[in-house]
Amino acid sequence: MSVIKVENLTFSYPSGYDNIFENVSFQIDTDWKLGFIGRNGRGKTTFLKLLQGKYEYRGKIISSVQFDYFPYYVADKTLPATEVLQKVCPDAEEWRILRELSYLDVDSGVLYRPFDTLSNGEQTKVLLAALFLNEGHFLLIDEPTNHLDTRAREIVSAYLRKKKSFILVSHDRSFLDGCIDHVLSLNKTNIEVQSGNFSTFMENFERQQDYERKQSERLQTDIKRLQKTARQTSDWADRAEASKNVKNSGLRPDKGYVGHKSAKMMKRAKTVEARQQKEIGQKSELLRNTEIESSLKLEPLLYRSERLVSFSCVSPIYDGKQICAPITFEIKRGERLALEGKNGSGKSSLLKLLCGQKIEHSGTVKLGSNLIISYVPQDTSHLQGTLTEFARLHRIDESLFMAVLHKMGINKSHLDNDISSFSDGQKKKVLIAKSLCEKAHLYVWDEPLNFIDVYSRIQIENLLDEFQPTMIFVEHDKAFQEKTATSIINL
Repeated sequence: MSVIKVENLTFSYPSGYDNIFENVSFQIDTDWKLGFIGRNGRGKTTFLKLLQGKYEYRGKIISSVQFDYFPYYVADKTLPATEVLQKVCPDAEEWRILRELSYLDVDSGVLYRPFDTLSNGEQTKVLLAALFLNEGHFLLIDEPTNHLDTRAREIVSAYLRKKKSFILVSHDRSFLDGCIDHVLSLNKTNIEVQSGNFSTFMENFERQQDYERKQSERLQTDIKRLQKTARQTSDWADRAEASKNVKNSGLRPDKGYVGHKSAKMMKRAKTVEARQQKEIGQKSELLRNTEIESSLKLEPLLYRSERLVSFSCVSPIYDGKQICAPITFEIKRGERLALEGKNGSGKSSLLKLLCGQKIEHSGTVKLGSNLIISYVPQDTSHLQGTLTEFARLHRIDESLFMAVLHKMGINKSHLDNDISSFSDGQKKKVLIAKSLCEKAHLYVWDEPLNFIDVYSRIQIENLLDEFQPTMIFVEHDKAFQEKTATSIINL
């Protein structure tokens, strides 16, 4: 066991105006199973790169362990998987590799196939197993779930629960709860380290926010009362001061008494003002780390009939083969259907068929006449141009689009940047914000939460719960699926 110490860490990119980290200090134990959470674009991946020494920074990072980063870069993916693993963990014996793969429910036959023929999920599991065989190393695991279906996520989470010595960046709450014992939270104004899983952290975070919210409301009431009292006291002092030179019934005023009274009132006014400024200062210290400041909105259109879409014995066909058993179902008004199945079982293909893309298939897909669909694709690689150009291209209200993005944590500094330079999570938020700005009868979302931070996931869940649009989606985040779906269709 050893400790990783971070002391007065300050870092900003050469092209950036603001510091990503400023005088940050904390320490973590190398035996911990550490979950690393925070809003998209706040610097989680940057911090992992700083640990690896990839950027220059001010301050100190003190550690006696060697860091390994996941996803591990494979230079030649045409090599057999066993040769790739020899480069990743050269000292590991074959029986140990086979043991680790069995824990991850991976067939040993994958070792003798070219690495690029393995599915994304298989590649993820194989590389994780290899990296954990490097004894004495500390793993930096950056979003491993993005290519894993629901069942695979459960397997990998159970696998990590048996391990230690890692930092895990993930936004999947159920996945985190299954495998971590500490949380490193990258907040708006600080970094916190807490023991427990994600649910424990979130419970503490919400309790703290609720306490600060009540304190803020109390202080706001006190500030308004003190402002009123300060004005009244100041007016009394001014009137007392002015009366020193005013005769009353022909008598000369007692300037000593009046002056004493005026000074007393002035002193009282200053005391009230000092209390007011103190409480304003206390209020400014509260709610600095609020992550969900305002709720999102949606304006779904009401379709005239109960049935919007029907699938009858439909199966996508690739290379002359059906990729799933023929499926029959309907999408009715108010339903939120989740498609569930292994990677490669045809979920995305069914959504693309629904959106009118030319894909060979068996069976029949029927859409209601004049049905308006809003689609969030899985892929974000096509995004480019500024946010203003994107809004104009898709004919959505620019001010509304910007407001939605702001609520999801994308600030004004991104307005002039090309979307292609955004993080993966920020790109996904652009597509979701576009969909939220579109008035549609049916919302079709394909893995909308890939790379999306926890707080935005909660925002989106609350939005769908409030407005209850008709939708069909694919999403492997178990917590999101359980809260959002009215029914699940298994492929």
